[in-house]
Amino acid sequence: MITRRHLMAAGAAGTVGLLAAPAVAQNTRAETLRFVPQANLTVLDPVFTTATVTGNHGFHVYDTLYGVDAQLRPQPQMVEAHETSSDGLTWKFRLREGLLFHDNTPVRSADCIASIKRWCAREPFGQLLARLADEWSATDDRNFQVRLKRPFPLILDALAKPDSSVLFVMPERIASSDPMRAVTDMVGSGPYRFIASEYNSGVRVAYEKFDGYKPRSEAPSWTSGGKVAYFKRIEWHVLPDPATAAAALQNGEVDWWERPHPDLGALLDRARDVKREVTDPNGRLAVMRMNCLHAPFDDVKIRRAVRLSVAQEEYMAAARGDERSDWEICRSLWPRGTPYYHDEGEAMMPGNIDRARAALREAGYANQRTVIINPTDFPDIGPLGQVSADRLKRMGMNVELAESDWGTVVQRRSSREPVDKGGWSMFHTTGGATAWANPAVSFLVRGQGDAGWYGWWNNPRAEELAEAWLFAPDPARQAALAGELGKLALEDAAFVPLGQFKIRTAFRRDITNILHGSSPYPWHVRRG
Repeated sequence: MITRRHLMAAGAAGTVGLLAAPAVAQNTRAETLRFVPQANLTVLDPVFTTATVTGNHGFHVYDTLYGVDAQLRPQPQMVEAHETSSDGLTWKFRLREGLLFHDNTPVRSADCIASIKRWCAREPFGQLLARLADEWSATDDRNFQVRLKRPFPLILDALAKPDSSVLFVMPERIASSDPMRAVTDMVGSGPYRFIASEYNSGVRVAYEKFDGYKPRSEAPSWTSGGKVAYFKRIEWHVLPDPATAAAALQNGEVDWWERPHPDLGALLDRARDVKREVTDPNGRLAVMRMNCLHAPFDDVKIRRAVRLSVAQEEYMAAARGDERSDWEICRSLWPRGTPYYHDEGEAMMPGNIDRARAALREAGYANQRTVIINPTDFPDIGPLGQVSADRLKRMGMNVELAESDWGTVVQRRSSREPVDKGGWSMFHTTGGATAWANPAVSFLVRGQGDAGWYGWWNNPRAEELAEAWLFAPDPARQAALAGELGKLALEDAAFVPLGQFKIRTAFRRDITNILHGSSPYPWHVRRG
């Protein structure tokens, strides 16, 4: 059994001088927010990858056509107004006046259309929209429209999607590039500019306030409203060692640590100038993903055998600690607190090694090598892979735990090659509950095969259910379809849930106005 890694709290409290000399002079300290992200930023393109750290980067650099408020209702953001034809087949959008990209060129309808199309090529919700869109067209530089083949009742929800592959607006010249290749040109439309000359993967990311950004007048709420940048500069300091990050926060060398290690919670609570807070009340779901393209997990019987082995208590204790106040069991691919959550019960996930071993034998497992790619620098995720490696070995599987930094995991998981050519068999990740709340937004239940998310589970019935949910005549029918879809995906082990947890972010007490939501939004935050 995997035991939890213990950290030297005393050492963390006593360490000083941990960061390299800042890139800005001391007299600009008050105008700079120094932030410790959850992981290293290796992929810059927030449409190309669903990595949360890249999405957080995206909220600094880009703006969106729509955002969501605290009730997850879509609200206009870059859009000034929209109108719909009486038959629901034509939607017209008008951009706010004076919107600029970071190269000081105006944001045009053509930029928005190209951004939408690129997003639709990769995102499951966008793919549903793309199938129904007959034509996108620009009337002029501020007005564009879409003609649909049939009414799409959730079009604004799609354009406002707040988590995990957000529709960020890029210049047409960038958005028109191959959606299957990551872009590196970070000319955005948001409140902060990416400073390419200071980007040093594994060390530092830097942003500066874009004076040409035009915030809305409304109060900010989640991803909607006025995105006012109060800091002239934001620095991300990549500190994968939790003790180092804790000491830097206590000593005032950084201002905000996105995801403190649970073992250091008591230490940070005792620090006079540090505050911890849950900013996303919906929490995150931890999941296991198996590669359905190659043996052994191309066989659904073997995936089901692995599912039978999962004891969520062990995974959560390894990743989050023994204290139960911030984590709970979730035997569903609809997270707790979302509309379609239903506990599928111990029959689906008994956490029983003996049952799993017997199911593995019955499935005809032939000792194929099983490679688990796993990060050593991501405390929320690394222990999950270690628990899986231990339990799969106890089941009788031939397991290789391939550990590396998170950036390498993110890059390697896109490989569709078999393991003997650099591919993979399993990895683990987490995602915000709101990102996986219904069939339109959640790739956990989508059986898109080659067009889907890493792991490429293929199930036409799942896609039929997702589309039927979208056009269901009433909430009761939607709930029934979502229930069937969630159970199908769990039965097929498209993903395996490992537990649900909340994160207590930590920051210096002179940092105020941190917004609630599923990301550490850079706007509205100020000092003092």
